[in-house]
Amino acid sequence: MTSPSNASPNSGAAQRSPWQVYLKLTAVAACWGGTFIAGHLVATELPPMFAATCRFVVAVLMLFALVWKTEGRIPRLTRRQLVQTAALGLTGIFAYNALFFLALSSMAAGRTALFVSLSPVMTALLLAILFGERLGWRKWCGIALAFFGTAIIIARGDLAGAARDLSSAVGKGELFMMTAVLSWACYTIIGRSALKTLSPLVATAYASLWGLLMLAVCAVPELSGVDWSHFTWPLFGALLYIGAFGTVIGFVWYYEGVKRIGPSRATIFTNLVPVFGVLLAALLLDEPLSLSMVIGGVLAVVGVTVMNLAATSVSSSR
Repeated sequence: MTSPSNASPNSGAAQRSPWQVYLKLTAVAACWGGTFIAGHLVATELPPMFAATCRFVVAVLMLFALVWKTEGRIPRLTRRQLVQTAALGLTGIFAYNALFFLALSSMAAGRTALFVSLSPVMTALLLAILFGERLGWRKWCGIALAFFGTAIIIARGDLAGAARDLSSAVGKGELFMMTAVLSWACYTIIGRSALKTLSPLVATAYASLWGLLMLAVCAVPELSGVDWSHFTWPLFGALLYIGAFGTVIGFVWYYEGVKRIGPSRATIFTNLVPVFGVLLAALLLDEPLSLSMVIGGVLAVVGVTVMNLAATSVSSSR
């Protein structure tokens, strides 16, 4: 909380009229939902590790340019900070993005996007298991509702059939995306420690650099399989979109929202990501919008919203 003596002249106006922040956070959710559409195009044209490497070449260049502009220099990290950002790069950049593109190469973009709603659920469960953080009954209700919604999506509405034959309901794409969500939860938890001494922008820039190096090493064996004739203008546009809009602009606007209205309220807007992902996939890729996806997606989003509201009420009561 900003003390009165440190508050900026515009802070009162920002609190009274937060609609510009809300619009930006909604735009962030739309940008992140669109990454599944652009990522689907990239995943069908390029090998997964090479595709992820191309994404973060764009992102790293833009992130460090932004760091230079805001900080006036490129900060040097301590040994502890290097280890922390390497861990962030391993989980949230390398593992998540490799699994993200692997999932998109074998699963529809809209269906893949719906798994994003499990990220805060998985994070809350890991915090409870690893650090003993208590989950109130409202959070447990939200977790149960989100998992039930995801189960409907995975089973395509046939929960009984999925229970009888799990292998037919859970394919490679589902497993890749579930593991990607777990990687993102680890990234979020590690970030709590790293952000004690680093700004979000610097932490993300160095994490992206580490992740890029890891992805590039793994992409080397794929180079022989790259069909360079596939590098058309639509593919360049998709790579630029997920690197610039999905990574850099989305990050900057999201943390602007965190700074202006607080993390609990800003996080609620991430519930719109799967909504935008599904709608854009239906509009731009002509992917079918099944009843099970609608019902499961709504339940998952409502479950995560219940969790976020519970967290907000706890933090405001302290």
